[in-house]
Amino acid sequence: MGTRRLICWRACLTTVGTVTLLAVGAGNARAASVPHGDDLDPSTRTNITNAMQGEALAHVTYRAYARQADRENLPDVAALYRRTAHTELREHFTEQAKLIGLVGDNAANLRDSIGGESYEATTMYKRFAEQAKADGDQEAARLFSEVGQDEARHRSNFVQARNAVTERSSRATVPTDVQAKPVEIQAGPPRVSSSRTLENLRAAMKGEAFAYAKYTLYGDRAGETGQPRLAELFHRTAAVERTEHFAEHATMAGAVRDTGTNLCATIKGETHEGTRMYPDYARQASAAGDTEAARLLNDTAKDELRHAKAFSEEASKLGTQCPMSG
Repeated sequence: MGTRRLICWRACLTTVGTVTLLAVGAGNARAASVPHGDDLDPSTRTNITNAMQGEALAHVTYRAYARQADRENLPDVAALYRRTAHTELREHFTEQAKLIGLVGDNAANLRDSIGGESYEATTMYKRFAEQAKADGDQEAARLFSEVGQDEARHRSNFVQARNAVTERSSRATVPTDVQAKPVEIQAGPPRVSSSRTLENLRAAMKGEAFAYAKYTLYGDRAGETGQPRLAELFHRTAAVERTEHFAEHATMAGAVRDTGTNLCATIKGETHEGTRMYPDYARQASAAGDTEAARLLNDTAKDELRHAKAFSEEASKLGTQCPMSG
């Protein structure tokens, strides 16, 4: 049961990823804004955006799994997770972001960030907190409320940064006093009683992971365009999203277990992406005439199968027997 739940962090994106994108991403939510890539068929763009959510989630989850492997004194597994996490963000996510034109100029990136933070602060986390309270998950309600307050501060920072970038006034400066306070993810089962709260935690994890990945690229763009303070703001905010918000949600959602269980979930997810999700997306892109997208998606599928093989080898070394897929 525990392994099957963990599998959903990636493998279930094909069934719930679009719902999350529409529900959590309604209005100005983070995952919904794509400033370029209009030459792609809408179905291709939607599939790639869903894939990017999975890559972002894999990146932060694998870093968490690596830390758990460290705690269990499994350096080879930890190293493999960290290498794979790097690939998911710096190759797969980044390549897909370029294909759909996710990263715009600094002003566009700030507008997107303001919209996403505003939605989370005023709508998403407020609703999640109210539902958790109604369902008796008081600690989750408190967490959702606190994270919502953080997102409101992020929104204010991005508004100030937008004014500094667009108005070029000597009185407007980009704030950089954002300080992440890393939280250690605790391995174990979910700490909530309501299935609705658990699903909201999972949706929040996806949002925080996607924000982390986006802000990382936005910060890179700011640095490349001679805006070091803006780059610092984006990168510092990204750190908060991953090391605080995602980490707190992950502990409460039971996202990390022992390394054997984590490996089985990873193998199932990578295999699903390599054999089903990415090939399906590639076929749809090819049918829509998006040849370059189809090529990229097929290449990514091959990468995911290589990842699955590498993790299977580590599981075998540990004597871990993963359940057969159904």
